[in-house]
Order: sequence, then structure tokens, then C-alpha cells
Amino acid sequence: MSGHQEGSGGPGRRLGVYVCRCGGNISDYVDVGRVVDAIKDDADVVVAREAMFTCSDATQQEIVQDIAEQRLDGLVVASCSPMLHKFTFREVARRGGLNPYEYTQANIREQCSWTHTDDREGATRKAVRLVRAAMARTRLSEPLEPLEVETTGAALVVGGGVAGMRAAIGLADLGIGVFLVEREAELGGWVRSFGEMFPNGTSGRELVERMREEIASRPAIKVFTEAELVAKSGTYGNYEVTVHVAREAVRLQVGQILVATGFDTYQPEVGELGYGIRGVVTLAELRRLLDGTEGPIRHEGRPVRSIAYIYCVGARDGQHPYCSRYCCTAAVHSSLLVSDRDPEVRQYHLYRDLRTYGKNELMFGESRRRGSAYLKFADDEPPEVRAEGERLRVKVRDMLTGGAELSLMADLVVLVTGAVARENDELIATLKLPLSRDGFFNEIHPKLRPVETVVDGVSICGACQSPKTVAESVASGLAAVAQAAAVLKAGTAQLDPQVAVVQPSSCTGCGACVGSCPFEAISISAVDGARVATIDPSACKGCGGCVPTCPEDAIDLRGYTDVQVRAMIDGLLEGASA
Repeated sequence: MSGHQEGSGGPGRRLGVYVCRCGGNISDYVDVGRVVDAIKDDADVVVAREAMFTCSDATQQEIVQDIAEQRLDGLVVASCSPMLHKFTFREVARRGGLNPYEYTQANIREQCSWTHTDDREGATRKAVRLVRAAMARTRLSEPLEPLEVETTGAALVVGGGVAGMRAAIGLADLGIGVFLVEREAELGGWVRSFGEMFPNGTSGRELVERMREEIASRPAIKVFTEAELVAKSGTYGNYEVTVHVAREAVRLQVGQILVATGFDTYQPEVGELGYGIRGVVTLAELRRLLDGTEGPIRHEGRPVRSIAYIYCVGARDGQHPYCSRYCCTAAVHSSLLVSDRDPEVRQYHLYRDLRTYGKNELMFGESRRRGSAYLKFADDEPPEVRAEGERLRVKVRDMLTGGAELSLMADLVVLVTGAVARENDELIATLKLPLSRDGFFNEIHPKLRPVETVVDGVSICGACQSPKTVAESVASGLAAVAQAAAVLKAGTAQLDPQVAVVQPSSCTGCGACVGSCPFEAISISAVDGARVATIDPSACKGCGGCVPTCPEDAIDLRGYTDVQVRAMIDGLLEGASA
């Protein structure tokens, strides 16, 4: 940490302000030293510093020390989004003896440096204004204490694929009751139809069968098949969910919900790269062919002596711009299975880019050694496939040989299709889960909070949040177990106290606020003979949507009161000429 400044402070508060360089993410576009200089002599500022990374252990410890030694009663951190490090700096405040709710984080990365990369002067001025707004809010902050509630010691796992099954087993082994809900008639998801899987040759069917036996041996796990979650009510740590099982509504009490609903594979349109022509199949169809037969490979009664694989079908395009990651490895692995069955089968791999990440690169090398030929085509010039007699002709311009146009004859064309998000409209509406641009469920942060969602008490795992291999799905399932168990084993949960509150003396009981709450936290009741709005703090999420609907201005939001918000606006204006 550098640039330590101790100001004169003021008679009201003793603020510590810390401005992060973020390793260049902020300081490349914002003059951080100038931001510190601009606010160091402001009223109530006792400490003003800059740091390379305010979230680092070393800087956290220095802030803790400053709080204690300088008797700080307010903390401002100007860095990245509070979505990433809100809990980090609340804990820093607590370790220093400061109430965690007397800390404010100013976002000068996403809202400033990354937004104004072409205007360092303007970005610097804006950063000063954002910091002053945060300081204004902190001056008017007051200590708050979390609301503590008891939790229901059971979990709901939605989805019975490998991620969901492994999560259920993990929770049960920690002594937590589990309700496992699967939409299909059987557990296992995609993996139950797989034969040999990469990288170690494990049979998917055998893996699923072992996990089913593990589940059956644990009385703590109650399985519902041909079932769907259709309703959720209650508050964090104490949810009542409704599951439809064979048209019967079953109500369950749970403290945490884990979503592991899996994915679907892209289904090509008829005519897309020859799909619909006899002999043009998807990779999933090839695997079913290989897993379901023995001996020489035949398709619809015809011997298969040559195969052409076309990669990135339904991926990295306008509709699905992302890479599904596992498809390349799955295709290469399938070609090795073909070679095991019949080493004389000629195999051609037509790709845009090839990614067999990690140790799977070894399979790529083995595939080449066994004779598979790899040809790279341009993004805007995919192969052409057409029937020619009993066989298929594939034309491709190979970028590896200077753009030479090649014409290949194949008995089978395999379209290597990627993963797409599964349709879960009713589940999305029930849990209010956010989606990524690609349609998968969205975590808060892929590194810092990889299985948590913005919906309290609801975690996601497996391929419902992004394309994953079996091993990756299982790992994320166990991460969700750790997240859920930390709450359920404690027996209590702490709720954020920054919730809406009603001033009864100003409320007329008109009910305008009731319909504005998506969490059904507001009701009208009689207090001392008068009709007034009341807010359940355990159900309120602090969104503030009810505040502007009140015609009497009788509702305020703790931590973001009207007075604080007006002070923040004044702080923004005060820094306009900095």
C-alpha cells in the first residue's frame, strides 16, 4: 500500500478511504494518486491511501490495523464491483472492530475505468465523484445487525444427472436430508446412455448404476422421478416447495436448493451440412451406434469404411456464439473407439479450431498416430455434404495446405454438435434464476462464487450453468454441497439487515406498496387501530422497489435511506469540477 495520507478529519466521523489500482485494471485509465489527493483533505477523512490490490491479504491486514489504530468509524473502498468483494470488505471491517454496514464500496472499475478507456482525464474526474458519493453515504451510515433465523435442515436437489446424484450423496454423507427431484423416469441423465468415456475408459452406464446403488443405500435421500418443481415460497433457509409427482402435489420443507438440470445437445436442421441425408448423423447418434453393437461397424446395414467428422456444428455461430469445450475431445475419443473396433476405417476430422484441453491432448496425439487426418476449414467456408450413390461426398477447402480444395468420399458423416441450454421455463419462473447470454444459469462470479446465484439459498451445478465434462460436473456438484452444507449444518442463517422499513406514523394503509414487492414481503395489518403496511424482514430482499410507490413517503431502505441517497447525489455534484 502506498500514498498514505492522514487528513485533519472532522468533528462528525472518522473515515478511511482506500483506492485500488487493481493491478492496472483501474490505474491504466484512472489517475489513482490524483483521486487520493482530491479527497484526502475532505471533512471526516482520517486516512486516504492507494493500493495495488485492496483485496489482497496484505492490504486487508493494513486496513484492519488502520481501523483499530486510527479509530475509524467508516470505511470506503474504491475498487471493483461490490458484487465481487462486498463480503470480503465487510469481514475486513468486522475484523477491525467496525460494524460491517458502515462500509461502502465505490465501483470505479466496471463503472469508470473500463467504461472510459479512451478518456483518462474524464475517468479520473468521474472516479473522484464516485468516491465522494460513497463517502457521503458512509457519513450517514449507522451500525446494523444481521437478522438471524433458524434453518430447515434439508436440501432439495433438482436434477438427477451425475452432478445432482453426486450432490445428493455428498449432502447425505454430511447428515443432511435430501429430496432428489428428476423429470425423467430414471436417474442418470445423459451419462446413463454412455458406454466407454474419456479419459479413463469408465462406462457411463456402470458409473450411473454405482451412483444409483449409493443413493439407494442412504435413507436420508428421498428420490422423486417423473417429478417437477412447480412452486417455492418462504424465506432464506426456510422454503416450502411444491413438487408435482404423477399429478400429485407434494409439499416439502427445505433450507437450500441445488439446481442440476443438465443440458441438451444441438439438433441440426434438416439440410444443415447434409443432415437428413442417409449416413449423416450427430456425434450422439454415432456413440449410440458404437455402444450398442460389436464387431465391424455398420450403419443401417451398410459397412462403414470411412468417416468424416465436421466440428463446431451449432456452436460458435450467430445463435450459439460460445464454444462447448468438450465436443472436440468427445469426437477425438470416438474416433479412437472406432479405431479400436476396426483400425482400417479411414477417418477425417474437419475443424475450424481444435481444443482437447488438459491431458486430453494425449488423445489427440494418439488419434493422429493411428492415422486420423485433420483438415482445417475457414469460419466462413464450411464443408459441403451431398449424397453420391450409396456414399457421401464431402468438399472442403483445407487451410493447412494453402487452401487446397479437397473432395472426400465417406460412408458416414458425423456432425459434432455442441451443448445448448435446456428449456426450463417453469423452473426459471419458479426460482427466478438469472440466465447468461448463452441461456445457461448464471453464477455470481466464475472464480470467486462459482456455484452461487443472486437468489439467496439457490445454488447451481453441473452442465446447467455451462458445458462441462462429467468430471467437471461432479466437481461443481461437490462445490454446491459445500456451499449448502455450510448454512444447513450451522442451523442458523444470517439475513442482510438492509431491508425496507415503514414509518407507521406516515403510513395511511393505502396498499400501493403491496403489489410492488416481488417477494410478497409486505402486507396490510392493524396497528393500534389503524391500517398500516408491515414488512417481513426475513422475506424482504432490500431491492427498494416499494420505496417510490408510497405516496406518503413512509417507506425507507436501511443503508440507502432517502437522506443517504440525496447526500450521495450531492457528493457526485461536489466532485463535478475535480
